[in-house]
Amino acid sequence: MVFQRGLCPIIVRFSQPPYMRLFLLFMLMSTCLTAMAQRTTFRDEVHAPAPDYTDKANWSALPFRTDAADHLPKSEVWVNDSLKEVDVFYVYPTLYSRGSRWNADVRWKKLNRKIDNWPVRMQASVFNASCRVYAPRYRQAVVSVFYSPSDDGDLALDFAYQDVRRAFLYYLEHYNQGRPFIIAGHSQGTAHTRRLLAEFIDTTQLRQRMVAAYVIGLRVSTDMYQVLRPCPDATATNCYITWMCYREGHIPTGQFHIGAESINPITWRPDTTATLQGPGMGSVVMSLGNVWPGATRARTVQTPDGRLLWVGTKAPWFRNWDNLHVADYGLFYMDIRANVKERVAAYWRR
Repeated sequence: MVFQRGLCPIIVRFSQPPYMRLFLLFMLMSTCLTAMAQRTTFRDEVHAPAPDYTDKANWSALPFRTDAADHLPKSEVWVNDSLKEVDVFYVYPTLYSRGSRWNADVRWKKLNRKIDNWPVRMQASVFNASCRVYAPRYRQAVVSVFYSPSDDGDLALDFAYQDVRRAFLYYLEHYNQGRPFIIAGHSQGTAHTRRLLAEFIDTTQLRQRMVAAYVIGLRVSTDMYQVLRPCPDATATNCYITWMCYREGHIPTGQFHIGAESINPITWRPDTTATLQGPGMGSVVMSLGNVWPGATRARTVQTPDGRLLWVGTKAPWFRNWDNLHVADYGLFYMDIRANVKERVAAYWRR
């Protein structure tokens, strides 16, 4: 069976093992289905109360406690948070795929479990060797706002951003204590973190304390900023890193990638090459205990609409997908992990 919704083709074969079919169907439900029609307009909706960030329950991940962001790749050893001199403020992607409200409620336990078990465990954890991890819960917009743009959808996204903004301000005032930091996001999380960069980092002194921003899986471009630019190599700091993944040779349709920039997370350079570069250090998908070393190669390519990342991978559940959005982090998990260490070290040298 092939499911196609918006940007996300999902291929489910009945010959695959049951756990794999279950995983693929989960990814379909989490990221690719359009939502059921909302019951009201955004302005008429009775919204869930704003999360109180003094309450630690409204953070999916915090340092000095056990949570999903503490998971480690197999064979690695935990580094105590007291030894980490850099923070990461991470904003997770959309997992609110179906519902009658424009925005999710951070009190929904089932949704919180999905957030913790998938993006926080499989994405935010990539930073935990070098950084204290902060991941706020927020009233994310339903996924259909990306596939069916509308005034209501724009309001829902802005509503979600206001939570992220308040969480970032709370983090700066109560947790950061003048430390260097990384900003990271994926998909809807990138929609919000790219706004954080424009509002708080681009033309302010905070830019000097930002090691880098990993804003992945949604269009980011220089026309959004006055000063911030893509990182030109593996050790550049006070800059941002971004990419959008597609299978080698695939040119996407639609609007999502227009004007996009991408660097290659194996070479950490934006330059385009004629051949796939690599192999990468290691890909993960379902479990950090199962790392696929050397499974993935990549190259950046300039299309008429934007610069994309073309990928070739031996990871069996991704090799036939045209759009690799759900694997933007996982395909390059060990590469990102190593680069965070390298970039943090370069920041301190400077």
